[in-house]
Amino acid sequence: MPFRVVAARLNPVYVPPSMSASLVLLLAVAAAYLAAHVVFEWLAKRFLLVSAAEYLLLGILLGPQVSKILSASLVQSLAPVVTLALGWIGMMAGTRFDLRKLVGVPARRFRIAFGESSLTFVTVAGLEFLVLGRLFSRGSTNAAIVLGALAVASSGVGVGLVSRLLHRRGEVVEQLELSSAINALFAITVLGLVMSVRHVPVPASRPLTATEWMVVTMAIGVVGGTLFHVFLGETQDPDRLFVALVGGIVLVSGAATYLRLSSLTSAMLFGVILVNTSSNPETLIATLERVERPFYFVLLLFGGAAWQPTGYPWAIPVLLYLAARAAGKIGGSRLAARANHEYDELGPDWGRALLGQGRVGLALGLSYLHSEAGSGRTFVFTAAIASILLTEFLSARVARSVVTARTSASDEPAPSSGHEEPDARPTDAVPGEPAQQPGI
Repeated sequence: MPFRVVAARLNPVYVPPSMSASLVLLLAVAAAYLAAHVVFEWLAKRFLLVSAAEYLLLGILLGPQVSKILSASLVQSLAPVVTLALGWIGMMAGTRFDLRKLVGVPARRFRIAFGESSLTFVTVAGLEFLVLGRLFSRGSTNAAIVLGALAVASSGVGVGLVSRLLHRRGEVVEQLELSSAINALFAITVLGLVMSVRHVPVPASRPLTATEWMVVTMAIGVVGGTLFHVFLGETQDPDRLFVALVGGIVLVSGAATYLRLSSLTSAMLFGVILVNTSSNPETLIATLERVERPFYFVLLLFGGAAWQPTGYPWAIPVLLYLAARAAGKIGGSRLAARANHEYDELGPDWGRALLGQGRVGLALGLSYLHSEAGSGRTFVFTAAIASILLTEFLSARVARSVVTARTSASDEPAPSSGHEEPDARPTDAVPGEPAQQPGI
């Protein structure tokens, strides 16, 4: 007698494992879509809150460490969905670097953005290296470097939300948009380097060096983006474009994951190639934004379910990370602005608007958690979760205090690309350019 028949007779509520995974995925996607289109908009307009942390907390409560509603095997079986979501976030980070628009941005803004990123990275990575070296004596270098990269990542959602609701722009808003984009570029690149240097050997004619693995990581994204452009052409049909984008990111992320490389880095370069080879990047970005937020909520849910406590004394490095990141962001932004003679224009506290950890931070933590690039993966992911829970919820309110202090209602309003009125949907606008109307 077949096993499923026997199981059904012994347990009337028996559900086949495959059906259970499919049902969970369906419910997660439906909940994410509802959250992205209803809950996020209502919270944003009503209370100026960025909705994210509660879904991460829900994933922890539903996961195998608390209620066990989502078992560890079920979470593992949905790894391809997480890989797709990670690739989508990496691709969105890459689309922010449209060279046709960035060439008009003053060089001093790039210097400020890279200066703030570098100072934050050095501050957090240096302190974590000293503390982790004393706690664990060895194997702490990779964890310290990844924590430094994680600290650099910041969310531009709060800034975009405030800019749309208050119709305010100005130099501080444009600098924050550029800084959040450079933060993502810096952090994702560092993770790609770490995973190339600490790469686990795969069957090959000869072992590849770290430099060669980094070249392979970049080549996956560049070749994937080039093939996408050649085969798809200049199609403007949103449905066809969406299907092709899903196929492209599955190919790029899957290849990088199979080779045990950073899928985020490859996907980011994939996005850079796409946005710079497209004759109509607005349609491309609108198609990506239409599903970016649902993917993010799915990532939050399953990211929370993937969390597990560690046996290490994780509290000390996690608390140090939170404090050092805040100090690095605020102090680094002040020093970078002062060094480039923009302190009076940006103000002393503009870096506070970069304290939100954001989706790139979660993607970095999950990527490192599922990698084999070194020790300390669990408490690095714990630091990412703690930072999101602490900073994301109020990131828009902090951004509002910064923006309103440095701009006025008479500043140039954020224009709309269509006839509809601006809404509360934040986008990762291209720095130095008017914010575009989102696609969701």
